[in-house]
Amino acid sequence: MPMKPKKPCKHNGCPLLADDKYCEFHAKLHVDDRANATVRGYDNRWRKASKRFLSAHPLCKHCEQKGKLTQATVVDHIKPHRGDQRLFWDESNWQSLCKRCHDRKTRTEDQYPIYTF
Repeated sequence: MPMKPKKPCKHNGCPLLADDKYCEFHAKLHVDDRANATVRGYDNRWRKASKRFLSAHPLCKHCEQKGKLTQATVVDHIKPHRGDQRLFWDESNWQSLCKRCHDRKTRTEDQYPIYTF
């Protein structure tokens, strides 16, 4: 039976072809793509801690810097923890953001570094 043709790697900007979703270089970066929030550490303990943090810091930090008052709904890790539990639970690494600012920050700043070949 003939082999299936390779497809472009789904990692943004990667020119390589892959047997599956990602090429051999990017497959390791996307292992957690399907891990749910609880597996990544966002369990009941996190929900309680983030709720307490939002009560103490109710306004979006990014909106405040722009002169707007917006209710924060998400506790963001300033420096992405990438599974490091010490960094995950370090409250000095937390900030309150509205969902819009959090999604923008995650999309633009928190992405894995792009590797060149």
